[in-house]
Amino acid sequence: MSARLRILGIETSCDETAASVVLRDENGRGEILGDVVLSQLEEHSVYGGVVPEIAARAHVEALDMLVEEALLRAGVTLSDVDAIAATSGPGLIGGLLVGLMTGKAMARASGKPLYAVNHLEGHALTARLTDGLAFPYLMLLVSGGHTQLILVKDVGVYERWGTTIDDALGEAFDKTAKLLGLPYPGGPAVERAAKSGNPDRFSFPRPLVGEARLDFSFSGLKTAVRQAAQSIAPVTEQDIADICASFQNAISRTLKDRIGRGLARFKGEFAGSVEHPALVVAGGVAANQTLRATLQELCDRNGFRFIAPPLQLCTDNAAMIAWAGAERMAAGLPADDLDVAPRSRWPLDADAKALIGFGKRGAKA
Repeated sequence: MSARLRILGIETSCDETAASVVLRDENGRGEILGDVVLSQLEEHSVYGGVVPEIAARAHVEALDMLVEEALLRAGVTLSDVDAIAATSGPGLIGGLLVGLMTGKAMARASGKPLYAVNHLEGHALTARLTDGLAFPYLMLLVSGGHTQLILVKDVGVYERWGTTIDDALGEAFDKTAKLLGLPYPGGPAVERAAKSGNPDRFSFPRPLVGEARLDFSFSGLKTAVRQAAQSIAPVTEQDIADICASFQNAISRTLKDRIGRGLARFKGEFAGSVEHPALVVAGGVAANQTLRATLQELCDRNGFRFIAPPLQLCTDNAAMIAWAGAERMAAGLPADDLDVAPRSRWPLDADAKALIGFGKRGAKA
């Protein structure tokens, strides 16, 4: 049994400014006391994607007010919280600087410990906040910047089983939408168009399907979408709907193979030792209902629990950052020094091999 903890979380890794206060009780159960998210969608939609400089400036303008509002909704003051958790990476460096520097200043002024949290760890541990899930479990992270299958073994202990070798799934959705003239953000736009489309009209490739490795690839699928659109140009609304439906169908069939192999590996490694195996899905693309249905069916067939956190906790939010800080504090992991630096690249599994390059800022995935 651990102590009762209240943590203030800050999230500014991309284009959402967020602050939250989360409670972790003596038995490890979680409760969101106050949560505020400010989207920058309008600021970026005209550009068809996130503009880092605009995002950083918007964080500067809004973060103080959001922290104040989160504390107000939680009914606490800064002196009442036990620690401050701020996203330290991966993400856009300008935004990370805003959030982490704010967290440092508040920690210094209040004398509270600071936890510099990996954004991906926030996603990885969210199911423990919402569902009280026990270790170990599998997590599929699907977002604009990441597509990974991760074994979550304990707080701070993660093993990457698969990752994209080129584009992330969210990136493939956004670029497909842009190619077809659909609005930003691309994921919801493609999903809406697909509802009236024929998923069997176009036979798009399913990269890496059949291979034993658990990695993903979406670059070829994106290219096939472009070629299909060019071959029937000018496209009608029905053409766009059919392309989107066929695109989603190819992704669903790809995930059935890739994740199905992951579930089989989990059962092989933990045979008899995990009574109720679980697959957690996280990240912005996890909001796609077609993909959720595919994963639910796959888990039902393989005897896994399928856990998809509420939609507001799948996309970027500060509750998951606060919770990750609470989990680290409860586990006795050390707080960070105030000279900790933000990291635009920060793999959750530090031992995993970089598959798509390694530069001055670290491994790309």
